[in-house]
Amino acid sequence: MLAATVAAAGLCCQAEKLVILHTNDTHSQIDPDAETGLGGVARRQVVIDSVRAEHPDETLIIDLGDVVQGSLFFNLYRGEVEEKLMNALGYDLRILGNHEFDNGMQALADNLAEAEALRLCANYNTVDTPLEGVFIPWAVHYGGKKIAFMPINLQPKGMISARNVEGMGYADAVEAANNMAWYLKNIENFDYVVALTHIGYAADTALIHRSTDIDLLLGGHSHTLIDPANPKSVPHVVKNAEGRDVVVAQAGRKGLYVGEVVIDIDNLDALPQSRLIPIDSRLDDRINPVIEEIIAPYRAEVDALNSNYIARTAAAMPKDSHELLNFVADFVDWRGRQLTEGVDLAIVNKGGIRNSLPKGKVAQGQLITMLPFFNKIQVIELPGSQLIKAFDVMAAAGGNGVSGNVQAIFDPATNKCVEITISGQQIDPNKTYRLATIDYLAEGGDYMQPLVDHTLVAESPTYMFEDIATYFLSGPGKGKAVKSSGKARMAPVSK
Repeated sequence: MLAATVAAAGLCCQAEKLVILHTNDTHSQIDPDAETGLGGVARRQVVIDSVRAEHPDETLIIDLGDVVQGSLFFNLYRGEVEEKLMNALGYDLRILGNHEFDNGMQALADNLAEAEALRLCANYNTVDTPLEGVFIPWAVHYGGKKIAFMPINLQPKGMISARNVEGMGYADAVEAANNMAWYLKNIENFDYVVALTHIGYAADTALIHRSTDIDLLLGGHSHTLIDPANPKSVPHVVKNAEGRDVVVAQAGRKGLYVGEVVIDIDNLDALPQSRLIPIDSRLDDRINPVIEEIIAPYRAEVDALNSNYIARTAAAMPKDSHELLNFVADFVDWRGRQLTEGVDLAIVNKGGIRNSLPKGKVAQGQLITMLPFFNKIQVIELPGSQLIKAFDVMAAAGGNGVSGNVQAIFDPATNKCVEITISGQQIDPNKTYRLATIDYLAEGGDYMQPLVDHTLVAESPTYMFEDIATYFLSGPGKGKAVKSSGKARMAPVSK
């Protein structure tokens, strides 16, 4: 466990139960989601206010990270809007997600200086960084019983750009969680320990399997919608190391749902009750105009980008489709060949594509939210032996985006590629290749460590979402309806 540098904070009430409303991975989704019609901060406030009105002394509002990154509000205003809205909704506790670091630690510290919620962080060592002194290691709820809330975050290496967390230390999530939970139970004499995590559902369940002192886990990162009412949902009750049942909760992404967990203060041995609350149009007639008043000063620029139509698609291109992944890979290949000669191939990560493209007219704002990150396209040189290792990393992720001149077949049992061809030729481990990709991957992001040892050949002076606007305004996409192959270019071996 990292040493605590500040005292923990307390939240007090006398009650028979504790009602927790939790969100995760809301990703700057301030308005309702265009694809599902769900979500929206104004609607979320209706739910929060309603629960608080019914349980005025028994309610906590908690966020499990990745409040930002995913809409034009973040691209344009770098988290300012989200902080104002978090305060307006009255969040009590919050932890970090990986995307909170997208603009670096100083920008994050500046944003969090405006936060009114208690900010928790335990297994990141922020001493001698801009985040020093910003966080407390746990929070305490006194309500007849003593309940602790402890934060656990993911390993930044391979997930967060190294330049954005330079100087920040990390303690293993499982080891830190178990050490802290034991300490809270046995030294601080807490009656109940709630883990607040941003490590993903698979890691959450693995943590519980190896733990004895965690009584409830609220998580984020994997965008998992855990619905206790749906028999097809992933399990919401997990056995711990002693065989005891522990509830694990997560509410998907984009704020489409709010999770609710109710703890029986008088009987902490009972499993807490967990459910999902849909954030839908039935809430619209109760919306508080205060939320829109906060958003209004930022809308003009957002609306301008969302009404500036610069592209067309022949058919809808869903976020998780091969059509969109292939198109983005080919776009990166095109931009790389603009930057320099001799580009052999392009690689992109499917995780970098955050939204779908609709059929028909596409606005500049939709292109930005499809590729929202502040990434730049680079051309790098590296030996084929390292490129093969990079393909194996992509195989472990179920395949990723490659340019149209590449075909790769991988074995899911071994997470290795059994065949890779580039422009019809088998990849040569002894050849030096020129690869067009994004700086995040070239720096080892998305666990692409094999790309790190490279020679930089060229870099776009503009961000990727600016480059794709150029592609449609004056490049090959001008005046044409976008379409792409729906065939996987990285595919599992045929059985």
